[in-house]
Amino acid sequence: MEFLPAIDLKEGKCVRLLQGDAAKKTVYSSDPVAVAEGFQADGARWLHMVDLDGAFSGVRHHTAVVRQVKSATNLRIELGGGIRTLTDAESCLAAGAERIVLGTAAWQSPAFMAEAVKEFGKEHVAVGIDARGGFVSVKGWTETTDQTVFDLAKLALDSGVGTLIYTDIAQDGMLSSPDYSTLSEIMSRFDLDLVASGGVASLEHISALMSLKPHAPYGCISGKAIYEERFSVKEAVLLCYPNKEKK
Repeated sequence: MEFLPAIDLKEGKCVRLLQGDAAKKTVYSSDPVAVAEGFQADGARWLHMVDLDGAFSGVRHHTAVVRQVKSATNLRIELGGGIRTLTDAESCLAAGAERIVLGTAAWQSPAFMAEAVKEFGKEHVAVGIDARGGFVSVKGWTETTDQTVFDLAKLALDSGVGTLIYTDIAQDGMLSSPDYSTLSEIMSRFDLDLVASGGVASLEHISALMSLKPHAPYGCISGKAIYEERFSVKEAVLLCYPNKEKK
């Protein structure tokens, strides 16, 4: 299982929000490049980045930061937040993102999802499903729709998307636990690489994800727990792929 430490960007700084609420923000670093370098030094292979300003406004703000991180590290970057058009997607990939994450745009237009996959390839396009009470939340988690998690997952699969990132907003930033039940159901119903996000707050949570049925997720994301030293990236890396050569 891949481990993806997270950098959420707001006004150029590494922050974490409590349950997606911009008013409940904690700033952990003003130097995201240094944070990313530290993650790489501890053995991370992937980095999950979110442009929170882009997610809230629909206009990307941190493409330059992504470019700087890519220049300074060998991390494979998964990037979401404010990607609404093919031009946005192309710009993010050109800046160094390995994989873009469509959230609001995926909900608004399944046709756009399919077009993005056709243009850039399924390995470079993921869909982020952020859920509140089982329903998809969009626009920086400020609006909850009437579309269920499973409805959007089916649309993503039908659009050719290969990777799904599922976040239970109620767990995000709470240091509680992942939504194991929904994660298992998604994997049982859909043939997609699933990345678990929200509430991954301990090595025990990671071990539980690796033991999920019908199989372990493709990966998991953690942010606040790392910044607050509940566990280290190095410990998570050793747990997730102890026998793999670091890339």
